[in-house]
Amino acid sequence: MSRQLVKLKDPKSWFRRTDNKSVVVGTIIATFIAATPYLFYLYESVPDQKVWNTLLFTYDSRYYGSVLTVAWTLTGKIIPLMLILIWFYTCRHWWYHVLIVPIAMYSFQIFTILNDDLIYVDSNQILFLIPIMVIVIPSIYLIRAKMFDKLNTANKSLQQLEDEFRIRPISFWNKLKQYF
Repeated sequence: MSRQLVKLKDPKSWFRRTDNKSVVVGTIIATFIAATPYLFYLYESVPDQKVWNTLLFTYDSRYYGSVLTVAWTLTGKIIPLMLILIWFYTCRHWWYHVLIVPIAMYSFQIFTILNDDLIYVDSNQILFLIPIMVIVIPSIYLIRAKMFDKLNTANKSLQQLEDEFRIRPISFWNKLKQYF
């Protein structure tokens, strides 16, 4: 018990920081997550007509027949994508790269919706996700196998091994640069 208390008071724990920057970022993320039900209903502000003219753009809904339907479909894809992106960029587990698969899936669905109202939104997506899954799933398995190999040959706990495999970039932009 006293050992856990010492660990909790460790000032070097990067994910338990309480400096002003991390508090502000955490507040913004928490507010966004709490507001997602309200953000989902933004589609109700879109008119129920085939062509929507605004000051910035004109959108013609060819397949759906209504811009309201397109907006409803898009919010059903964008909100989960935003939540998974937050999870991806804030996750501290070794397996967080597997979140790239649903991120790619939702991104492709959004692209399909916006691509001139194609015939069916969720068709043949697995074919486009297979190359991503071929890379992500074996790499996650190899990391897991390497962790358990080290666990069996060393006296380290699973948490210490997760910490060893974890990638810790300095900022959001550095983390984004790792993938591009």
